[in-house]
Amino acid sequence: MFESIRKHSKIVMIFLFLLIIPSFVLVGIDSNYFSEKSPVVARVDGDNIKQTDWDNAHRMETDRIRAQSPTVDPKLLDSPSARYATLERLVRDRVLAAAAQKMHLVTSDARLARSLQEIPAIAGLKRADGTLDAEAYRTLVAGQGLTPAGFEANVRRDISINQVMGGVMSSAFGTDVQVKLALNALYERRDIQVARFNASDFASKVAPTDADLETYYKAHPAQFQQLEQAAVEYVVLDLDSVRATISLSEDDLRTYYKENVARMTAKEERRASHILVNAAKDAPAADREKAKARAAELLAQVRKAPASFAEVAKKSSDDKGSAVVGGDLNFFARGAMVKPFEDAAFALKKGEISDVVESDFGFHIIQLTDIKTPRQPSFEELRPSMEAELKQQQAQRKFAEVAESFTNGVYEQADSLQPVAEKLKLKVQTATGVTRTAAPGAKGPLANAKFLEALFASDSVQNKRNTEAVEVGPSQMAAGRVTTYTPARTLPLDEVRARVRTLYVAEKSAELARKEGEAKLAAWKATPASATGLSAATEVSREQTQNLPRPVIDAALRAPADALPGWAGVDLGAAGYVVVKVNRVVPRQAPDAQRAQQERQQYEQWLTTAEGLAYYELLKQRFKVQIKAPRPETVAQGTAEN
Repeated sequence: MFESIRKHSKIVMIFLFLLIIPSFVLVGIDSNYFSEKSPVVARVDGDNIKQTDWDNAHRMETDRIRAQSPTVDPKLLDSPSARYATLERLVRDRVLAAAAQKMHLVTSDARLARSLQEIPAIAGLKRADGTLDAEAYRTLVAGQGLTPAGFEANVRRDISINQVMGGVMSSAFGTDVQVKLALNALYERRDIQVARFNASDFASKVAPTDADLETYYKAHPAQFQQLEQAAVEYVVLDLDSVRATISLSEDDLRTYYKENVARMTAKEERRASHILVNAAKDAPAADREKAKARAAELLAQVRKAPASFAEVAKKSSDDKGSAVVGGDLNFFARGAMVKPFEDAAFALKKGEISDVVESDFGFHIIQLTDIKTPRQPSFEELRPSMEAELKQQQAQRKFAEVAESFTNGVYEQADSLQPVAEKLKLKVQTATGVTRTAAPGAKGPLANAKFLEALFASDSVQNKRNTEAVEVGPSQMAAGRVTTYTPARTLPLDEVRARVRTLYVAEKSAELARKEGEAKLAAWKATPASATGLSAATEVSREQTQNLPRPVIDAALRAPADALPGWAGVDLGAAGYVVVKVNRVVPRQAPDAQRAQQERQQYEQWLTTAEGLAYYELLKQRFKVQIKAPRPETVAQGTAEN
């Protein structure tokens, strides 16, 4: 079908043109036809950020991360929290850009030039005369999809945006009193005792009735939901499957051997000794000429008596590492030495002595002492590796063609994966209990969010049709179909009675533990001498928690210390309750000068970050920032915990 359309594409285009134009004449063109409506996800200073802006920004961010880290898990990049982080960065950029505009912050040409020169990739494009290689510069920025003018506009904007926050963050400082108060509180230690009321110790006191279990079951239906599930079939097209279909002829391998045997043979190695006269590349010209003249004298000496090379090297070489062994550098291949030295060494015959060779280290005199020529491997020795290489190369070239056939095949015969599997020699794989989100430990397509989304699309679920071909990795595509679908449901009480009982007992046990702990806390506050069951006294701090839960440490360090002993109660939820007794505050030992300086620098970094965040929040209010997209639960929980 598609081949026929391709052959008669011009006729099809004319036919469609004749169909479409009259409809525009009769009905008219909606103003939104050429400007697709996109929902607003955020607003900054009256300007909208649309869903398309968000999608484009996230795609660019994802592409950047994948380019830097090709092995990164795609699920992490496509998660709701990752997408929301992109939106927050987009909002931040818009806020700072608006602030820069309102503050009339501009970047001069001179400032732009300095910033460009500070970019290593651009600094490396300078010619010997100090001018910039304009063609190489255009190629460099074109790799980012930009023209030089567009790239420089981005740099100007970034400099202006950095000035917005730079003025605040560069001016943050703390007085000695502030630093001392903050760090003393941070590193404070306290001598405490604790009494634990573990929820598990109260489980035996909970005796639920059938009515209790039914009430709990009805009050917590979400805890007994079974997610929608599907049994699926799927096929995977990757380089391995394409490579498995490739057959190589003997002629192909023989030709490949002739063309690549030199590359697949070990490199020739040479052994040399040298005498070095040091002269740094940035040394004054007069000093380098003096060193060169000294090298020429030594060259004349060893050429007159070649057998004395080792002795002369021991006495006169500035390379102290090799001088002790007569200048011997052992065997080395191409690429191991600096270029001038390598070129000279590989141009010599065994026993020959070079002229004076100049490098960044100074001036060398080289004597070639040995040559190790590797044996050329035979055709049969290289056959396995050549077959693997050649099949891999052909698979890479063939993959695009096979991928198109795969894509068309799963679409054209949408009620089964078997035809495309047979045509391309793929294996139809099966899985049960598949859900919309990847199960822990899932691999391959079943760990890919886009593939799972395609599987649970309405057409796939309702009509049991093949999904489209989905790219699930580099040179890896998959298509699947749902064979059996089970919608989400609340499991009957009889099926989950044991679980209901466990959850009910855990909840009531935690309640009993909390009530007991609160009662003891009140009694011990009133009469400290009556406190029993407390642990042995121990010193705790934020750095030394003594394996106590973080909420217990926080409560111990926050408890008022003006009247000791101090008391605090900590609800650990399902784990139970803890009563903390604070016996005394342990004075902090004064740090040495180096540690004190490090701590002060750390404090100033924290203060700078805090003031930067506070200023950004002020800017958000000033520019009336609204983020309309809902915050994912994982992000919200992380924010709350912090």
